[in-house]
Amino acid sequence: MDKVSLSQKFSLFTTHWDPKIVGELNGQHVKLVKFHGPFVWHQHENEDELFLVHKGRFTMEFRDRRVPVEEGEFIIVPRHTDHRPVAEEEVHVVLFEPATTLNTGDVQSERTIREPGRI
Repeated sequence: MDKVSLSQKFSLFTTHWDPKIVGELNGQHVKLVKFHGPFVWHQHENEDELFLVHKGRFTMEFRDRRVPVEEGEFIIVPRHTDHRPVAEEEVHVVLFEPATTLNTGDVQSERTIREPGRI
């Protein structure tokens, strides 16, 4: 039972859209990811996702609206909801999601990460 420093863990990688697992609990992964630019439109059939901004800001785009998410805020995206995160500048995000969650959901692309690394 060790504590985790988010800042220290974020300092271990520089890649964008490349989630890293930093913890597990009750079938959930805690992942860290850096966003920059737009991601792909996608949805998750069986999983809800929580996006918590540690540093910076991004916009969660939905088909009918855009929701800005600031440092210290989070947004939960319900399953079956088309969404796309967009970050004009680099943002550090903590994800809470079921361990089965694929980062690109129902879309396969060059950004699909089937087995996230652990740090």
